Amino acid sequence: MEYYTIILILLSILSWVYIFITQSNHRLSTRLPPGPYPLPVIGSIFKLGKKPHHSLATLSKTYGPLMSLKLGSTTMIVVSSREIAQEFFSKHDISFSSRSIPYAAHAHDRHKISMVWLPVGDQWRRLRKISKEHLFSITQLDASQHLRKKKVQELVDYVNNCCQNGKAVNIGQTAVTTTLNVLSNFIFSIDLAEYDSVSSQDFKNLVGGLMEVGGTPNLADFFPVLRPLDPKGLLRSASFYTGKLMAIFEQHISKRLKERRTSSSDHHEPSSSKDLTDLLLDISENEKSSISIDDIRNLLFDLFLAGTDTTSSTLEWAMAELIHSPEKMSKARSELEEVMGKEDKTIEESDISRLPYLQAVVKETLRLHPPVTFLIPHRAIADVEIQGYIIPKDAQILCNLWAMGQDPNVWSDAQTFRPERFLDVGIDYKGHDFELIPFGAGRRMCPALLLAHRMLHMMLGALIYRFDWRIEGMKPEDMDMTDKFGITLQKNLPLMAIPVKV
Repeated sequence: MEYYTIILILLSILSWVYIFITQSNHRLSTRLPPGPYPLPVIGSIFKLGKKPHHSLATLSKTYGPLMSLKLGSTTMIVVSSREIAQEFFSKHDISFSSRSIPYAAHAHDRHKISMVWLPVGDQWRRLRKISKEHLFSITQLDASQHLRKKKVQELVDYVNNCCQNGKAVNIGQTAVTTTLNVLSNFIFSIDLAEYDSVSSQDFKNLVGGLMEVGGTPNLADFFPVLRPLDPKGLLRSASFYTGKLMAIFEQHISKRLKERRTSSSDHHEPSSSKDLTDLLLDISENEKSSISIDDIRNLLFDLFLAGTDTTSSTLEWAMAELIHSPEKMSKARSELEEVMGKEDKTIEESDISRLPYLQAVVKETLRLHPPVTFLIPHRAIADVEIQGYIIPKDAQILCNLWAMGQDPNVWSDAQTFRPERFLDVGIDYKGHDFELIPFGAGRRMCPALLLAHRMLHMMLGALIYRFDWRIEGMKPEDMDMTDKFGITLQKNLPLMAIPVKV
């Protein structure tokens, strides 16, 4: 008898707890931004589809640019307009400065040590300061511009060789090789890849695989109770890719440490003659330094990961759009010839400011094909009221950059590639104009923006200055321009184009 009494009491308590939670959730949900009605337990998971940036953009047309979705136990807030983005990442930046960390980011404990995932605190500020003052300062970038010029010339030489042999160039793969060698020389003073090489393809596959894992919706994120099972195997995949990539960096960092221990040379040579590895190791050896060798490994890992795939995919999209629109290609080339002359010259970084149409091409590419479809998810650190709605503590904030670039209220003829739209306006992508924030805004803005800016214009200018391009057996207007979802927005089909000397 006592047994049944205890059971009844427990059931009564659980019933009251359930009613209380349900009523609390109902009170909260009445102040959440609008969104699709969630199914029991799973919520709106099935509404994400294979291309969440498209699916969420479609949903925002019904529920508005500030929208909420329930995904398992996760409350997701989707931002799809410049006004809402500005309110989140400017007016309330500190309240949304934390990160919503996907389970895949737990691979090798990256969520505890990466600047990408660390909360805004002392360690994050230290790493951010080092990045801003030593890695990507204008002084450091100016000092290393000869390196980028050399690598871009090697790109031109490779394309010229393909031109002479009538060989098609895999634009994305070629961009990866150039970007990888720019970064590896910037960091290690060595090339990590060669054109048409297995090594660059392997590196692209590792980075691409990790980006694809990061962009795949994960049941373990929506239902944390499933994390020990890793139901989709994403943590295992992330651990594999991360381990392979970290091994590459570890090899070069260990070699440099050994050289520094055995060398009798003075490490206090001018910083302008040092690569980033030596600069960071110098900082770590300072008695007052709070940056460790492990911090250096992860900082360099972040730089490679963030810089390689995003830059190469943006360049591939820019070339695809220009080949798809021959009159735009001709206009961009004419500007280059007017500024630099018709004789063969290597584009300089100082030329970028004199090439407004080339800059407009890059901006229009970033609008239509943002390097990341969503900003890396933010997390609310407290309840915040936005436009009369409550954004609850711990909610995941997803900013749909792709949808913002398609917004007809901001962009006329939004789905058309039209660089001219940027010629008569002062819109830039440096975090102040919220209709175009491919590198983010506020505290969490990408620290490598200035490096990406230089690399994109240099590489794109070099590819179109002395070459025209054609697709074998296909008219430009018949090209496949569909995308493939991941953390970075890739072309569905790789761009293979044959260079023709002009």
